[in-house]
Amino acid sequence: MALVLYNTMTKKKEVFDPLHPGKVGMYVCGVTVDDQSHIGHAKSAINFDLIVRWLRYRGYDVQHITNFTDVDDKIIAKAKDRVIEPLQLAEQVIADYFRAMDSLMVRRASAYPRASQTMPEIIQMIKGLVDKGYAYESQGSVYFSVRKAKEYGRLSGQNLDQMESGTRIEPGEDKRDQMDFALWKAAKPSEISWESPWGKGRPGWHIECSAMCLKHIGKTVDIHGGGTELVFPHHENEILQSEAYNEVQFVRYWMHNGLLLIDQEKMSKSLKNFFTIGDVLKKFSPETVRFFILNASYRQPLDYNERSLEEAGKALERLQTTYDAMRSAVKRATGTDDANKLCEDAWKQFEERMDDDFSSREAIAIIYELARDANKLWSGGTLSANGAQNVVAVLDRFNSLFDVLEESKQAEDVSSKLIDLLLEVREEARKRKDFAQADRLRKRLAELGIEIQDTKEGAAWKRK
Repeated sequence: MALVLYNTMTKKKEVFDPLHPGKVGMYVCGVTVDDQSHIGHAKSAINFDLIVRWLRYRGYDVQHITNFTDVDDKIIAKAKDRVIEPLQLAEQVIADYFRAMDSLMVRRASAYPRASQTMPEIIQMIKGLVDKGYAYESQGSVYFSVRKAKEYGRLSGQNLDQMESGTRIEPGEDKRDQMDFALWKAAKPSEISWESPWGKGRPGWHIECSAMCLKHIGKTVDIHGGGTELVFPHHENEILQSEAYNEVQFVRYWMHNGLLLIDQEKMSKSLKNFFTIGDVLKKFSPETVRFFILNASYRQPLDYNERSLEEAGKALERLQTTYDAMRSAVKRATGTDDANKLCEDAWKQFEERMDDDFSSREAIAIIYELARDANKLWSGGTLSANGAQNVVAVLDRFNSLFDVLEESKQAEDVSSKLIDLLLEVREEARKRKDFAQADRLRKRLAELGIEIQDTKEGAAWKRK
């Protein structure tokens, strides 16, 4: 089955066909670094982390770029409140972002360009748009002339009249049309600024991403990602300026992740309804957070609440228990069923689900079916040691993509070996018909959260 993904531009699933065979240029809009990262940022990062991992699993050489917006009104205002320089604040927030994402096992992108470090490319692009007649200077600022571009609204499905009704000219702007947007903003007194052909200033929000895409990937990007809230105006404006400047298709596939919601509202700093990643991780493990996010379609909104995370943690623990049991069974199982076909069929179905627009929820369901069938074989005494190893291999492969099973809980660790040792002591007590001692051991293990199951092949255990 070919890899297919949903393209926001065409509003349908399409077979993935990158510009250069075997290579993928992927740009994902990152965060504005004015404050600590919240769990909504984690959803986007984890969703695209899995997408990148799957593309690489499928053999693609992925150049994954995620930017930082480190020049912005909000950053300037917050830095002023804290009496530090804007770029100093940005540096602190970026460090917090990396700590948070590392704790969630989000693998680092190929590069993290910043607006402040891309100024020559941004200025060059703006100058080119002015020279081509798509942009104009006004009182030290530069604006993109929207009505000179073609097919505005393709991504969001709106026309200019619909968009115009929701726009207004901000105080101090001198635009020819209220739909025009700033490429360069003239410097205000005491604000951070850079020299340009139009005087001191700083870039508008949209132009930075177009310049970074061109610098790090090229004129055409295979996959451009971001949250659904960026479709309009940010991504619409990126399309206009990039295609006007480069004169080729800007993006082949647009991918947008659904938002994280609180009581049906977008989680955001402006609404003050957000939870920082650090606060969430004080209550829930990184694996639980990842499982909560990945056990849903990346394209759909996801309601955040502690009850849902608690349920995700309980569901994940069942899979963890199977993982531990299968590792234990590698050394203890004595049956004859190698579970080879079971594992092959499960992984084939898993790949089919992931190749269908990265359907992580459906893929996880396949892994649970495998865990259920493997547990039946183990409890029934028919699973072989090789069969247990085959199941472990599938779960290891799954975990290399999803990162939700904890290494520290594997049956090879010290605590698991001690439990195995206690089971041997209990078995010896039963052989001596010292059932009181055997019952005491069962009871004490139960108090520690370990449930013993007596099978035809001997005693097995699992965490409650």
